[in-house]
Amino acid sequence: MLPIDLSGKRAFVAGVADDAGFGFAIAKALAMAGASVCVGTWPPALGIFETLLRRGKLDSSLAMPDGSKLELERIYPLDAEYDALEDAPQELRDQKRYRERGDFSIDGVANKLREDFGDSCIDIVVHSLANGPEVTKPLMETSRGGYLAAHGASAYSFISLAQRLQPLMRPEGALLALSYLASQGVVADYGGGMASAKAALETDARMLAFEMGRQGGHRVNVISAGPYASRAASAIGFIHKMIKYYEMNAPLPDALQAEEVGNAAAFLCSSLASGITGTVLYVDKGYHAMAVPADVSGLIDSLTRG
Repeated sequence: MLPIDLSGKRAFVAGVADDAGFGFAIAKALAMAGASVCVGTWPPALGIFETLLRRGKLDSSLAMPDGSKLELERIYPLDAEYDALEDAPQELRDQKRYRERGDFSIDGVANKLREDFGDSCIDIVVHSLANGPEVTKPLMETSRGGYLAAHGASAYSFISLAQRLQPLMRPEGALLALSYLASQGVVADYGGGMASAKAALETDARMLAFEMGRQGGHRVNVISAGPYASRAASAIGFIHKMIKYYEMNAPLPDALQAEEVGNAAAFLCSSLASGITGTVLYVDKGYHAMAVPADVSGLIDSLTRG
């Protein structure tokens, strides 16, 4: 038997605000493998998340196979658009959902981790963050501000996390980010600069793999996941059509489950993947391998019906 064993490891997962997305699935998989898990949550969503946890509304999702319940070690406020608190506009810091949270920047999370656990306290860093304020706009209608915002929140934030958390990482640590196939080809409705932000994220991960591998022996990988109807993805508006399209054309014609991404993440963050870095692992039922649709006639009928 070759188990995934993360006992004694601590993970920080950036981008968990509910139980419906890949971030939560990854956090749970890491915990199932034995890791203690801290998460970073966007301040406007943090109050609701804490309330759901406190009232037991997420207990079924938190249930572990051994009958226990996933207990998050810490929940930190995190707005990854800001490297330091002074970078955030004063009007944002004055908003109710921000002002009571202290330092919600990436610097703030690094400082709190150090305060809570010491200087050498992290083994795994997961970047499950993406935001494009103009994602529903075609690229030809995307503003400079919207484009740069997508890159800052979805790509540069990974670099910033690496800069600030590597000094806290123990030897043989692992970093992981989440991407999407739009980094490699056209997904017509995935606009606002998000496709190029995902491409930048993958390129940056390769460079970080080299730099962090040479500097500290840390590994950096990316999971490119297929479409999944998380709350954030559903807000884009076309996710259910994408799921249907993948089911019709992927080699494995069933819908992707968040747990499948979580399991792949646990593997990549474990010693079983000690020789893997700078890699994009596709967890998309094999769709990325397809050059043309598998069922052209069925696809046309499906799209015609809407």
